[in-house]
Amino acid sequence: MPQLLPISDFWQAPGPILDVRSPGEYAQGHLSEAISFPLFSDQERAQVGTCYKQQGKETAIELGLELVGPKMASLVKRAKHIAPERQVRVHCWRGGMRSGSVGWLLETSGLEVKLLEGGYKSFRRWVRTILATPRPIIVVGGMTGTGKTDILHALSKLGEQVLDLEGLANHRGSSYGALMLPPQPSTEQFENLIAEQWVDFTPQRPVWIEAESRRVGTCRVPDETMAQMEAANTLEVIRSESERLKLLVDIYGQAELDELVAATERLHKRLGGLRTQEAVQYIKRGELAAAAAIILTYYDRTYRHDLVRRGKQIPQVEISGMSVLQAVQHLLTQVNDWGWCGN
Repeated sequence: MPQLLPISDFWQAPGPILDVRSPGEYAQGHLSEAISFPLFSDQERAQVGTCYKQQGKETAIELGLELVGPKMASLVKRAKHIAPERQVRVHCWRGGMRSGSVGWLLETSGLEVKLLEGGYKSFRRWVRTILATPRPIIVVGGMTGTGKTDILHALSKLGEQVLDLEGLANHRGSSYGALMLPPQPSTEQFENLIAEQWVDFTPQRPVWIEAESRRVGTCRVPDETMAQMEAANTLEVIRSESERLKLLVDIYGQAELDELVAATERLHKRLGGLRTQEAVQYIKRGELAAAAAIILTYYDRTYRHDLVRRGKQIPQVEISGMSVLQAVQHLLTQVNDWGWCGN
């Protein structure tokens, strides 16, 4: 009989995690370590669900058995390939028939199986609990092009606790944010990824986070996370405009020109028709610094407006002329002097 474990013990158990929900359910959100191991395809799951509603549980179970029967051998074969140590963790949506059936099949075939009590639904309740857990935070603000993401990465390399929201969202948080990056996760999966990092942070040490709006591309920052960020210690890094332009050109100069043009045209209403046209012409001629200078007028104006709206006094840290490492060391000295570093 497969062993049923709560989420805390399920995390610690040995073996790969097999998510036996349909591919569509998996795509919507999943445990980051989980491997999609569907018992039913999306179409088959819909068939069984419709059968359950129209003809009842018993008939739906019979249909499910008909659909699964031809797959049983291949499921076992795949599981043994995934888990050569013959230990697996299995879950479905509620911890019901799908995970129970697969667990029975794999255990009968010689594997040691652990099941997640309450399934993915219990994991999602855990996510909400973890996201609401308070942590000391330092928010790094600054205008576009000041290298905030590079600062976070450098802080992480030095052993600081960092939550890279843009990295988890696969988006840099602007009209140009999706360029050269993989597709974004769903907001649900974004929350899952945040929670799985959040739970591992040491409570007594600060977590560094880049200042973000409520959306990073299509991903919405969890309300619990945003509330903590808005109440957190916040600083603003300052770099010269020439350095900011160089950094932006270094990043976005790797993108295709037609993608840069399309991203610029999306700013038409905010940048204005004439300025948008000017920026596009610069891009087409390969004069990216000139285009970026025009585009920064919008982003700088938006940034200043947001500062005024928040009505919050934010200390500034000048890092012009510094390397990323020098900037990080300077920041660490400053926040230590301000008493923001905790214990």
